Amino acid sequence: MFQRRKPSTGNLPVSTSVPELETPMPSSSSSASKPTSFCDSLTFKSLLFSFSLLLNLYLIFLLCSQRVPPTISTRSSTVVPTTRRHILFAIASSSVSWPRRHPYLRLWYSPNTTRSLAFLDSPPASDSSSSSSSLPSVVINGDTSRFPYTFRGGLRSAIRVARVVKEAVERGEKEVRWFVFGDDDTVFLVENVVSVLSKYDHDRWYYVGSNSESYEQNEKYSFEMAFGGGGFAVSHALGRVLARVLDSCLKRYGHLYGSDARIYSCVAELGIGLTHEPGFHQLDMRGDLFGILAAHPLSPLLSLHHLEAVEPLFPNMNRTQALEHLMAAAAVDPARILQQTVCYDRSNSLTFSVSWGFAIQVFEGNEFLPDLLQVQRTFVPWKRGSKVVGKFMFNTRDYPRDPCQRPFLFFMKSVEYDKSGIWSNYTRHAVGKCFEETNLVKQLKKIIVFSRKLVLNVEELKAPRRQCCDVLPSSNETTIIHLRHCGTDELISMYQ
Repeated sequence: MFQRRKPSTGNLPVSTSVPELETPMPSSSSSASKPTSFCDSLTFKSLLFSFSLLLNLYLIFLLCSQRVPPTISTRSSTVVPTTRRHILFAIASSSVSWPRRHPYLRLWYSPNTTRSLAFLDSPPASDSSSSSSSLPSVVINGDTSRFPYTFRGGLRSAIRVARVVKEAVERGEKEVRWFVFGDDDTVFLVENVVSVLSKYDHDRWYYVGSNSESYEQNEKYSFEMAFGGGGFAVSHALGRVLARVLDSCLKRYGHLYGSDARIYSCVAELGIGLTHEPGFHQLDMRGDLFGILAAHPLSPLLSLHHLEAVEPLFPNMNRTQALEHLMAAAAVDPARILQQTVCYDRSNSLTFSVSWGFAIQVFEGNEFLPDLLQVQRTFVPWKRGSKVVGKFMFNTRDYPRDPCQRPFLFFMKSVEYDKSGIWSNYTRHAVGKCFEETNLVKQLKKIIVFSRKLVLNVEELKAPRRQCCDVLPSSNETTIIHLRHCGTDELISMYQ
């Protein structure tokens, strides 16, 4: 089959033939055929091996080409930025809770700019408030009687709520990049949700949310589960797959308590973990939320939940009024709402902790920044009882009972803006009587904070930095603070 080339004059060409084995010259005609038969056998085996190798390589290539991981993104570098119209909010409600939860929904839902659907077990009572155009459209859930629910003492509605994920996706709404799920008492900050989700590629499989603030709740359910009351987001790529497999998961997890545990279990079976965003707040606590709101993390505020179980966020207001007051400030500068900035008045030895749009704490003397970042325990655990330890997922510090040991509080009264910037005004709020105030603090009645709208690009959201501030010359009764970006080497401290 292969022939030896004849030698030629000049340069010898490189031979591509299989080299023949050196064999002794046959001594008789009877043995002349043996070397040829051996070479033919060797050649046939080589060809067979080569063919088999090529066939295996082809089959491997064909198999891999058909099993490209679905999370690989093919998005163009010129993709249109994510906006409000790319996000669909799916809200779990019921015919019983729907009428009394209207105030929460109206705080954040806008029929002109927000895409949202409310999923109920049955049609609500036909009254003027339920049919208002200022509320999301109502969708009635499908039948879930075929799915098991064996958690003793739990609510079977957890299956229906979990299935909202499937029903929302299968509606086939156009141009949806993200599905955001929450309860009818969850207050979302839509602009911040849009900004945060813009960090992630919606063509990949993402399960975005946060666990509970309560250590005990996370220990009981999971530290890697997105708690549904605080809200969580699912990319459209993951949503399509999750919708196809969810029913099979619901059959396996009848022993679980809540809807969010069912979603988490199914996502885990798909091999996906939770992408943590601490701006989603389950708020598994009761009482006064001042401590956690005054020391909010650098992440933008995304949601608030369990607001019926806590005191009004502002003094001298009911819950709805207080939420409206906070959301009014958030509408002016959503990225800055509750962002903590610490400012030092070195000439008067005062420390200001500003939670923009909410409150300002004034301390006499030098308070170190790391101490102010700890959350004051103005609240109590979600669960009651003597056996409740009350551990949380963040560092806390005691809130003094003695008014003289507490900081002086100023709550946001109003927010105004013009071409020059944003002016937020904070007025003194006294809790108890203290006769140990210095004259300087005793005379202070009002604090004005000047800032410009905080606009963060995707890279800044990925690596956020706290802002700095200056105490400007002001009168005895009024102090003016200017919020600004920190310098490259600037430290937030009393002495530098």
